[in-house]
Amino acid sequence: MPGPLDGIRVLDMTIWQQGTSASAMLADLGADVIKVEEPSSGDPGRGVLRVEREGDLSAYFQALNRGKRSIAIDLKLASGRDVVLRLARQADAFLCNYRPGVAERLRLSYHELADVKPDIIYVRASGNGPNGPDAQQGSLDILGQARGGLMSITGEPDRNPKNVGAPIADHAGGMMAAFGLLAALLHRERTGEGQEVDVSLLGSVMALQSYNITNYLLSGELPQRFPRAGRSPLWNVYRGSDGAYFVIGLLQDRGWSEICDVIGRPELADDERFADFETRVGASAEALMAILDDAFAARTAAESVRMLTERGVFAAVVQDYAALADDPQVAANGYIVDVERPEGRPLRMVPTPVQLSKSPVRIRGMAPELGQHTEEVLLEAGFAWPEIEALRSEGAIGIKTAAGTT
Repeated sequence: MPGPLDGIRVLDMTIWQQGTSASAMLADLGADVIKVEEPSSGDPGRGVLRVEREGDLSAYFQALNRGKRSIAIDLKLASGRDVVLRLARQADAFLCNYRPGVAERLRLSYHELADVKPDIIYVRASGNGPNGPDAQQGSLDILGQARGGLMSITGEPDRNPKNVGAPIADHAGGMMAAFGLLAALLHRERTGEGQEVDVSLLGSVMALQSYNITNYLLSGELPQRFPRAGRSPLWNVYRGSDGAYFVIGLLQDRGWSEICDVIGRPELADDERFADFETRVGASAEALMAILDDAFAARTAAESVRMLTERGVFAAVVQDYAALADDPQVAANGYIVDVERPEGRPLRMVPTPVQLSKSPVRIRGMAPELGQHTEEVLLEAGFAWPEIEALRSEGAIGIKTAAGTT
């Protein structure tokens, strides 16, 4: 069954994560994503996190390039650039995340692609945005987290600032790139116009903190890093008798008497120190946190979560990836799926977590081998076999090894 982007073709000239995560989501949505790779070694992500016992697969590359097709082109040759321009004539969108200036040096800027395909959508995933004194600087995930303010509020107050354990800047940037591309497609559907789209690590990380930053702009008060999960005992993390952790999340004056019952201290519901929500999370927060620490340490984290949840209090166990992979809620919603591969057992992967009732979103295959679809894509674009052979002989297409072009 076709996906919502069936019939949309994307030329993908991204590497690493910010841009590749965007095109992976587009592939899940049904777009034909053609990954244009350097012919000697391809996307540098191909060599990251390879698992020998699983056929030397790279989890990194598979997760970020699932469902795409790969074509190997030497863009340093004029004939290689001409191949890209010819492919662009049949593409709906072009996606890149090269360092600023690289696409221009390759003569593959928005204006040059728009000359051959006026309605093309050109998406640039940048580090710091298209304007300003640092627009030309390169960036990576940790720089985006740092400059975007996220690291300033992450970590313990008496320790160094801490980046988030997952590449959240890259993937937020990827989501914004996909979002921008979809918005531009809708605009083109209405007007016939193509356009240039820019998203950045800096802007994407800031967007994740919209409320936090707006609060500073309004109040002038800088947020501080705090111990544990916060200063509020009702929005915090606790440890069970089994050493596992869980969290409680309450934002309003509700659930207090239920918590008192769960911890076996019903008298606290009438304790003046905890008379209202503001007092519990304010003046009496430290005393209440100590009480809850002691009480929750008497039973396992899972048992406390079960008892709290049964009484309508929002709580969840802190899961590691092993627990997450076995979570029945994850399985029921298809948040981890099996992807068939030619050899070996299916590869379990995380798909784009959007469920559409009429046009399914799904992973449509493994990541491609370098240059796997070169001839296939060129033939579809109208290249004749003699042309393909000439380009291969010149070294403009095909994988390049020490022995030559293959």
